[in-house]
Amino acid sequence: MTYSYELAVADKMYSSWSLRGWLLFEAFGIPYKQHTAFMRSDAFHEMLSHFKPARLVPAMKFDNHVVTDSLAMAETLAEQNPSLNMWPTDPGARAMARSVVAEMHSGFGPLRGDCPMNLRHSYPDFKPSGAVLADVDRLTELWTLCRETYGADGPWLFGAYSIADAFYAPAATRLATYHLPQNGVAADYMAAHLAEPTFRRWRAMAFAQNYVQPGYDLDLETASWPGPKPLDAKPVETGPSENENCPYSGKPVTHFLELNSRTFGFCNAFCRDKTVADPEAWPAFMEIYGLM
Repeated sequence: MTYSYELAVADKMYSSWSLRGWLLFEAFGIPYKQHTAFMRSDAFHEMLSHFKPARLVPAMKFDNHVVTDSLAMAETLAEQNPSLNMWPTDPGARAMARSVVAEMHSGFGPLRGDCPMNLRHSYPDFKPSGAVLADVDRLTELWTLCRETYGADGPWLFGAYSIADAFYAPAATRLATYHLPQNGVAADYMAAHLAEPTFRRWRAMAFAQNYVQPGYDLDLETASWPGPKPLDAKPVETGPSENENCPYSGKPVTHFLELNSRTFGFCNAFCRDKTVADPEAWPAFMEIYGLM
């Protein structure tokens, strides 16, 4: 059976729960319609009025049935799309995956509270509390157990990408943002998330939204983001561009970027700015650029 899905999410720079919900669709190639609004705005409440009884994001609809929690979304999508193997196929791995997802869903309060997701910065001088360090130790224990027991066939907790990885992606970004302690397993797992193309597209769109949510940035020195370094693109005011139509929408170009002295066009500022933020994250752009 084919379902029609809609997804409500908030700020891409800061909303960790939104990232989880979005990855459940994007990382597994499930078609959907996205609705987005900034947290704490009138538009946010208006968006959720169409996803009643949801009060928070992510929220999902399928054929006008609303699912209001990310774990419920994961189970619903896995049930409705069995061919995608969103959970590990091995029964033991699947049981462990459900266990670690449940712990992520309900635990790690100090890490969440003291280290909110912020994909804009990396703070090398952040001083974590003892409670945060205990949460990091628990993350490391779980990640090491999963990787050593079931992760031989790939970089993810259970080898292939699964729901468990979608749930732990925001935790991996917290290690990057706040320079939290990492053993070799944790460092490799964090690096896998930061390099994963779907996550890179989410972060690029966060920069394209160009919004700073009050209360998330710290008064600390910042360092370079530890993920892959983007190609050095920049927005420019005018063309002409090498392409006549936007690589994403197919519409005529109106906005431009420059990369290695070459100019490319897009149908709006958001399409341009998400590409400026990380050109290599976008296969449609890299195809016209000529590196794919």
